[in-house]
Amino acid sequence: MDKEKRRQPRVESLNLIAYVCKDNDGNVSAQGMGRTLNVSEIGVLLETYYPIECKNLLLIDIGFKDELVDLKGKIIHSKTNRQGKHETGIEFVDIDENTLKILHQYIKAFQELYPES
Repeated sequence: MDKEKRRQPRVESLNLIAYVCKDNDGNVSAQGMGRTLNVSEIGVLLETYYPIECKNLLLIDIGFKDELVDLKGKIIHSKTNRQGKHETGIEFVDIDENTLKILHQYIKAFQELYPES
């Protein structure tokens, strides 16, 4: 995707994640683990061994250094990469101010460490 189309800066990031999919009734329909490939203040690209099939709400736990962040999101796009793993683009929903602050600090620190990213 062209950088001009992005609404927020996105940084490459390898962080472990756990996810849970919930259906319209709030029941768990799927769960699993994976890792982030990149992250921004409005979304994340996840890599998993199995496709994430979540029609409603996706709950994500991401570890950023010493912080564990709980996020809610919805799937925007999904594809299988050359290695046969699944890449899923997630847009965050209902993000609170504290979580947004942690994401902003993480992205800013990463950009300062790796300005060419």
